Amino acid sequence: MTNEDRELVELFAGLDTPGVSDALDKLGLGGQCFDVMPLANYAGTVVGPAFTVKYVSAANPPGTVGDFTDDVAEGDMVVIDNGGRTDCTVWGDIMTQYAGARRFAATVIDGVCRDVSKALGDGYPLFTRGRFMRTGKDRVEVGAVNDVVSIGQARVVPRDIVVADANGVVIVPRGRAREVAEVARKIEAVETKIREAIAAGQTLKQAREALGYHLLQRKA
Repeated sequence: MTNEDRELVELFAGLDTPGVSDALDKLGLGGQCFDVMPLANYAGTVVGPAFTVKYVSAANPPGTVGDFTDDVAEGDMVVIDNGGRTDCTVWGDIMTQYAGARRFAATVIDGVCRDVSKALGDGYPLFTRGRFMRTGKDRVEVGAVNDVVSIGQARVVPRDIVVADANGVVIVPRGRAREVAEVARKIEAVETKIREAIAAGQTLKQAREALGYHLLQRKA
């Protein structure tokens, strides 16, 4: 990763996808990846710049399905657009092993994965539409690397900031990352005060009204 990549990733330290999603709503931005779910209930949040891959239906003879991994940098989020296909996988245990050894941050797939025991055992974060055993070899091939892709209806430009946790995945446009992180922290600060007020004996309605909860995610 570049120094700028690290700086942008650090902006989201301590934040989670609900807070970032609320900030995107507040700013009128999209970025929530529909139907892309965590493989496990991960305890933390992973953040990284997007390394994007687009799969297409295989030609005859078919092309390759996974050699792009040599170009992924430590800390990158591999973001794979397989068009939401659930009939064949584009990620398995060999790629999980390689990703762990090279210290990729995580993998996000608009599609399915397999060999999930390896990812679960290693604690490698995967976010997908599900799991299925059938190989993608001879069915799909890499069509483009580091091009604009779509993940769960969210547009992903290479090096956008990806935030993922047990709640799902959100994409933050790189040029708006500082703004999104700042708004997310402001929202989280208000919600923390609401929790503290409830703990001190206020009703939920009182705490929310006093701190403007219903306006937090509304566009300015």
